[in-house]
Amino acid sequence: MLHKNTLLCAAVSAALWGVAAAPSQAAVVASLKPVGFIAAAIADGVTETQVLLPDGASEHDYSLRPSDVKRLQNADLVVWIGPEMEAFMDKTTSAFPENKKVTISTLDGVKPLLMKGADDDDHADEHDHDHAGESDADHHHGEYNMHLWLSPEIARLSAVAIHDKLVELMPQSRAKLDANLKDFEAQLAATDKQVGSELAPLKNKGYFVFHDAYGYYEKHYGLTSLGHFTVNPEIQPGAQRLHEIRTQLVEQKATCVFAEPQFRPAVVEAVARGTSVRMGTLDPLGIGIPVSKTSYAAFLTQLANQYASCLKGD
Repeated sequence: MLHKNTLLCAAVSAALWGVAAAPSQAAVVASLKPVGFIAAAIADGVTETQVLLPDGASEHDYSLRPSDVKRLQNADLVVWIGPEMEAFMDKTTSAFPENKKVTISTLDGVKPLLMKGADDDDHADEHDHDHAGESDADHHHGEYNMHLWLSPEIARLSAVAIHDKLVELMPQSRAKLDANLKDFEAQLAATDKQVGSELAPLKNKGYFVFHDAYGYYEKHYGLTSLGHFTVNPEIQPGAQRLHEIRTQLVEQKATCVFAEPQFRPAVVEAVARGTSVRMGTLDPLGIGIPVSKTSYAAFLTQLANQYASCLKGD
């Protein structure tokens, strides 16, 4: 028994010393799953990619756990959209050295592509009545729509930036990183073409989405959103807003209303009830898609299928 314990202690000690002595095999740490999809395609075979936001959580109200902070501190590279989107990461990530992070919203190529965000000022009544104690800050994500991972163009620019940073940090892996970027770009181009073909016949079908997240995807593929229920999905739309949407659904002959897996669709069901409008679900975070080098293509395709199945009425 003593012999076994001695061996066990020696093994644990060796493991601990091994970890301490070896350079930290941290990882690329991505804020959100779709950001992780892009990072994983570039880091494949070079270093691990981890995602902070768990499936089913919302980027709008998540709080970092102590284990998340530790993962960030040990990361080789942190990839995020920026403080306007992942407020939960701001303090920790802002302190990070520039050469160890990619802030997608500030990339030179991305800035000209930023779309203005909607705000809910024209629905002030719902905030006054339903959320009297909350400040304006609760209702805005800043000037721009920060759901940047929904743009195939921005995804490609993000992949290039992640590649460039990893080449700086791991020059010995340059050949693999170069090959990964080339593969990602080829796969993205093929998927983009395929998704474009699937969505082309649906361009004139109007619909409402649960929250104002899909602008980049809709613009890229020419889809016709008639509006959204809310800008911040943590804030339930008020009675007057729901009445307005219901009126628009009928008047504008909307085909679909889309809920999201992270939020209860009761409010969407209530609005659609008694109309001929179909209900669908859009998943802007790729829940259920495992993180791998082909995940981003799977994510774009899954969204296209979610739009198509409701808009076509399959």
